[in-house]
Amino acid sequence: MDQELEGTVKALLQKAGESNAFIRQDVDAALDCMVQHCTPTRSINALLTGGLSHLNAVVRKCMAQHLANLVEKVGAARLLSGAKDLTDRILPAVVKLAQDSSQEVRYFGRRMLLSLSSHPEFEKILEKYIPTKDLQTVRDTVFTLKTKGLGEMPQDTQSARGRRSLPGSGTVRASSLNREPLNQTNRWVESHSHYSCRSQTQSFADKTEYIKQISDLLASKDFRERIKGIDQLVADCQNNPNMVFDAFRARLQESNSKVNLYALESLQKIIHLLKDNLSQVVNILIPAIVDNHLNSKSNAICSAAIGAINALILNIDNILLLQPFCAKAQFLSGKAKVNLIEKVADLVAELYPRKPQMVEQKVLPLLWHLLGTSTHSGTIHGRGGSVRGATANLCQALYAQMGPSLSECAASQPVNVHKSLNDILRTLS
Repeated sequence: MDQELEGTVKALLQKAGESNAFIRQDVDAALDCMVQHCTPTRSINALLTGGLSHLNAVVRKCMAQHLANLVEKVGAARLLSGAKDLTDRILPAVVKLAQDSSQEVRYFGRRMLLSLSSHPEFEKILEKYIPTKDLQTVRDTVFTLKTKGLGEMPQDTQSARGRRSLPGSGTVRASSLNREPLNQTNRWVESHSHYSCRSQTQSFADKTEYIKQISDLLASKDFRERIKGIDQLVADCQNNPNMVFDAFRARLQESNSKVNLYALESLQKIIHLLKDNLSQVVNILIPAIVDNHLNSKSNAICSAAIGAINALILNIDNILLLQPFCAKAQFLSGKAKVNLIEKVADLVAELYPRKPQMVEQKVLPLLWHLLGTSTHSGTIHGRGGSVRGATANLCQALYAQMGPSLSECAASQPVNVHKSLNDILRTLS
């Protein structure tokens, strides 16, 4: 499929500009499948080729939304690695989208910019790939995003045109939400059992209306209505495990601490109900849980975020968590870094017996990075103490599985890394 990807994506994006809502939904579903199953670099290039400079703002918005999902899936470390036809293409494109004339396109552009800015060398990379005349504007945008947050997801004006008005105060009645949601890969995580036979008896219009109404609740300007939307989503999961993921994720990232905390606590219930059905969005869900929460000054928010991570560990295949945990542990700081290193150490003990090569492939680069840099940060404290202490726990977990071969693997690393490992192993013996 990769060879035909560029032409296929271009054709799909053309259809995304049509007024027929059903066609647009089918386009979204097809592009979601591409994000999940095709080679990420080819998918990125296909999206940029087909939609970056398109004259239709709806097409650019569709492209930007799926590109944002890809960016969060691949991660800043790989995208900004300097690889040919990757960093030099994605970074200027994200900057362009963050300044687009369309509010919806700008939202997704800035979401990607905020994600990429987590890279420790982001400023240097920015200077290398972005023209000098645009640098200050980009810096100002990143500063605003980091201080004020991404903000609310803009309303989809095109889909709103066909939305029927509801009586009363303009908020959505909870009784009107008791319908089965639409099967959309990026917005919905679904349980496939009994779904196909039930969907045949339901009105497609009812499913579409459900999406609009629950999304309206979750995006309401009144924080109390947003909390009602979260409650409704949890209630729906108990009978039919589906969720409007894009809208719910925005509640995890918003500035209102009450809604933020409520969403994190409710997410633990949703994870328990959805279990492995979350596998399609785990690479997007983990940053939404971890970023700005594990280092929060609020003990309640920090504890709720840890609770959500523990719920993921208990309810889905942990092999899905290994890569995103390792990536985040490498680039975070403070108690968030300590917590994730400890989680990775726990995963090593559970996963190594059945997936030794994968564990070594994902975890050893994290360990070399920690031994080369963070083990000197003895003043950073968290659940397990300092980064040095958490790194020692990770070494112990790996040594328990790998034995002397751990030290042999380190022989190819810089001298300071090999020495730090041997120093820790001597204390363990």
